[in-house]
Amino acid sequence: MKVLILGGTVFLGRHLVEAALARGHELTLFNRGQHHADLFPDVDKLRGDRDGDLGALQGGAWDVVIDTCGYVPRIVRASAELLAGAVKQYIFVSSISVYADFGTAGIDESAPVGMLPDATTEEVTGESYGPLKALCEQAAEAAMPGRVLHVRPGLIVGPHDPTDRFTYWVHRVAQGGEVLAPGTPQGKVQVIDARDLATWIVRMAETTQTGVFNATGPDYQLTMGDFFETCRTVSSSDAHLTWVDDDFLVEAGVGPWIEIPLWIPASDSDTSGLLDISIGKAVATGLQFRPIAETVRDTLVWDRSRSAETERCAGLKPEREAELLQAWHARSNAEQPFVSGDVWTGTPNVR
Repeated sequence: MKVLILGGTVFLGRHLVEAALARGHELTLFNRGQHHADLFPDVDKLRGDRDGDLGALQGGAWDVVIDTCGYVPRIVRASAELLAGAVKQYIFVSSISVYADFGTAGIDESAPVGMLPDATTEEVTGESYGPLKALCEQAAEAAMPGRVLHVRPGLIVGPHDPTDRFTYWVHRVAQGGEVLAPGTPQGKVQVIDARDLATWIVRMAETTQTGVFNATGPDYQLTMGDFFETCRTVSSSDAHLTWVDDDFLVEAGVGPWIEIPLWIPASDSDTSGLLDISIGKAVATGLQFRPIAETVRDTLVWDRSRSAETERCAGLKPEREAELLQAWHARSNAEQPFVSGDVWTGTPNVR
């Protein structure tokens, strides 16, 4: 199979290349050459810019194109229209963020997608990202009706993740000591290892699958407590968790998802279903998941290969975490009555 990947050198793209090569396919990458240009020296590379410089794609022919980096409908439309006669199938990597309402659990592919007040906007923000992805899906489908596979991943994690939203916890727990854990151990977690997602996408390409699929995981209930314990076990860390409740964190102005990754306050009813997405349709087609311990281990190995000066994109700063823990302990101690006969040791009350 001849595979064209738009992107292919940053995160999911590089795992797609590895998965496709491992299965014996012929690869071509199209990108600007600005990130890790020396990767995959034996793979054909075409240089250009999706925003107005697609000339290098003219005259080519592939079985499938995988679009890993489409965020603006106009740009996706241009790629899909140009390639409509050059490929059999268009695979668009979208996002579960397309959905209009995350207030309920078990959202499946039939749920309504979000809309923008101005469908011509091209500014990608936290509010516009999902609706823009939905418009990108529509643009690809309009250009190649019935030939598009729309993949809607949740939080993609693993080695080479540039967002640090998963890596923060792997790194932080490995450091040891007291770790601020948000919410409760029963909080739900949904993530998908980029390598599992890539392998599934390549296999879907091999059978020319089309339609819409949610793609997150795992295929069992993973909790925050399970995840943190796995991080501690894998890294042989002495970390001990202090579970800090949602109300305290909200009152302290802590930002969900980025400042504290994977955390969504239980009181936020508008997003309560974000980490409880239905993936039965993708699992039925063969989406599989490696053990979370393997993802944690490999992410930790990769993270330790980075410079100690690497600026992290997500997670609490050490001083902010210390400040929050101190305030939490002070409040907890103030709320705990002193009973006659108790011996005050000066040890904070850890809940």
